[in-house]
Amino acid sequence: MPTAIKFENISKQYRLGVVSTQTLSHDLNRWWKMNIRGKEDPYLKIGEVNDRAHKGESEYVWALKDINFEVQQGDVLGIIGKNGAGKSTLLKILSKVTAPTTGTIKAAGRIASLLEVGTGFHPEMTGRENIYMNGAIMGMTKAEITRRFDEIVDFSGVERYIDTPAKRYSSGMTVRLGFAIAAHLEPEILVVDEVLAVGDAEFQKKAIGKMQDVSRGEGRTVLFVSHNLNAVANLCQTGLVLKNGCIYYNGTASDAISVYNSDKENLMSKQLKLYKEGKRAWFVNFDVTNKIGQVLQTFSSVLFRVEIESLEDIDDIYLGIGVNNTSDVRVFTLFSRFFEKKYSLKKGLNQIVCSVDLLSLKPGEYLVELFLGTDHVTFDYYRDPLFFEISMPGDINIILPDQSQGDFVMQQKWL
Repeated sequence: MPTAIKFENISKQYRLGVVSTQTLSHDLNRWWKMNIRGKEDPYLKIGEVNDRAHKGESEYVWALKDINFEVQQGDVLGIIGKNGAGKSTLLKILSKVTAPTTGTIKAAGRIASLLEVGTGFHPEMTGRENIYMNGAIMGMTKAEITRRFDEIVDFSGVERYIDTPAKRYSSGMTVRLGFAIAAHLEPEILVVDEVLAVGDAEFQKKAIGKMQDVSRGEGRTVLFVSHNLNAVANLCQTGLVLKNGCIYYNGTASDAISVYNSDKENLMSKQLKLYKEGKRAWFVNFDVTNKIGQVLQTFSSVLFRVEIESLEDIDDIYLGIGVNNTSDVRVFTLFSRFFEKKYSLKKGLNQIVCSVDLLSLKPGEYLVELFLGTDHVTFDYYRDPLFFEISMPGDINIILPDQSQGDFVMQQKWL
């Protein structure tokens, strides 16, 4: 497949808190070195990586640093990373909202971008006028836009308000129409940032389906940024993980998600961090084993064991255990209230056990949320984060379902 986008040594540097260098001496020094002496920007050498969680020593940071990768035509690339990793900056450079400090981008074809709610919309113009304006900006003729107009309006679901000024639109209506314009005006490259999170669940599903049609059916390229790892897994073939403005991993979407979840800074610990100030009862320990205390495996019976410290005797207690996959999607919930099972806590250390007869989860890591309370009071809620791991028995030889096929692998007999 031909290359649709090529990023070559892309870097973007900012000075914290200000526009330009904001000091006369720095501006003069930069102008003298770059325009008179023909040297590189002297402040490129003093920037630090963009780690928002730690205080740095330099006023200059690299929002992006030495980004090199290619996207093939018709590919759907998912870009993931923590907040501040550089995802939106990368897309803004591609969309020419801002210029890179160093490097070049080569893109084959027209680019339609949806980077934030209201991108490219004039608030005083109606939805109809904004459709034609966006199409003209992309280089389309009025006849081409008119041919797709009804399809755009129908997809967006805002037909009743199409002749209303955009400033009267809600954020959901704006993103609906904005996405419909970007997806239907036949760009060769579609760039979508986290804005789809603004839409309702129905529209998100509809938008993801449209992006699949655009890439697979029409051979166009999609760059998709989202914190919804489940959406990335279902939509994207390839994945890019950014960390502190640098490429941390570039490969398949499933591997990118695994790398992101296994990053040391994202690893989960089984050691509960105790937050007991002001609480009458709190969680102190949690473990999951099979019924004879061994490592948990697919197709094994399971014991969920929770230890609770209490300052006093408390009656009518419920325990809840929520289990999510690594995309943070709920897999199942164990809740004693479902079975009208209440516990009484004694002052001191208490233990509650829930037995699950058959656990057929796929091998991998699963996140846990713990709830302790009554019908009216929450004594403790824990998620900081907590996890357990499942392995595959060595004597079972099966092909595991991928992420799009669910989290459970059932014992089956085909006749």
